[in-house]
Amino acid sequence: MTATRGTSYTRIESVVRVPDLMTAAVAPLHTDLDVARSVLATEAAGLRALADALDGRFAAAIDLLAGATGRLVVSGMGKSGHVARKIAATLASTGTPALFVHPAEASHGDLGMIVPGDAVLALSNSGETAELADLISHTRRFGLPLVGITGRAESTLARAADVALVLPPSPEACPMGLAPTTSTTMQMALGDAIAVALLTRRGFGAADFRQFHPGGRLGARLRQVRDLMHGPDELPLAAIGTLVRDAIPIMSAARFGCVGIVDDAQMLRGIITDGDLRRALGPDLLGAQVEAVMSRTPRTIAPEALAAEALHMMNARERPITTLFVIDAAGHPVGLLHMHDLLRAGLA
Repeated sequence: MTATRGTSYTRIESVVRVPDLMTAAVAPLHTDLDVARSVLATEAAGLRALADALDGRFAAAIDLLAGATGRLVVSGMGKSGHVARKIAATLASTGTPALFVHPAEASHGDLGMIVPGDAVLALSNSGETAELADLISHTRRFGLPLVGITGRAESTLARAADVALVLPPSPEACPMGLAPTTSTTMQMALGDAIAVALLTRRGFGAADFRQFHPGGRLGARLRQVRDLMHGPDELPLAAIGTLVRDAIPIMSAARFGCVGIVDDAQMLRGIITDGDLRRALGPDLLGAQVEAVMSRTPRTIAPEALAAEALHMMNARERPITTLFVIDAAGHPVGLLHMHDLLRAGLA
């Protein structure tokens, strides 16, 4: 390992040799499945080598990127550029403001998009991508933090970067060993590791994630119960002491298949469902008071809980249910969530 001084940051670079990966004999491949399994095994070996190679240099890179007050600019050319676009998208969706800048376009005016406060993450397997030269020079001129992801420790990118994350030598998965396959897989995985490390440092949680993913099924799972529940005006409620014959019309009118039982303080004390009524059928049922029939430990949920949590509770293996009363911190019912509400939202 060597360490030199860059522009206001320490440049750190390293490389881990994995000679057994480079010299491993390749068995003859006879079928498409053989080819596919060989590709996946080769790339998996590259990822294991990458995981083993991670050390303090990765933490130094996260320190550098987390300290940026602006955006994280990700750049690369060719296949590395495609990977860089994905990394930028992952970063942006997990709480790190990020954008992709094409290195060739950067030389024709887009350098103006990179301003003081920004940090740069540059990808080049060879570390000698000519199109990155102007972008690298721009970071050095203005003292912007530069993290490089490259396959060569002695490359131009590695030498110029404040922190160089050097991919371990691993064979490409194509028969000629030329097409970027293992190398781009390692780049992608390392970008994911950077994104997750940054979101963990920031304490980025599910509620934050929801803000950036409002659409589709993922967005639906991250919606809060309060966004989907039926409000207080629609709640089927009956007081303790109510006769079952009087509670049944309340249940029927609401069409949720249940009625909540509340005390004088309007706190939820139990629930009666269609199933409870069937199990209690008898000559004295209609004249009984609701507390004789109700379930005294109904499953409930808070309004700020995620819809995905509600779905999990409803699908509980020991006893699936179709409705959840939503209660506030004091135990008062403030809403009701039905499985049909989750279905309409696209959760199931």
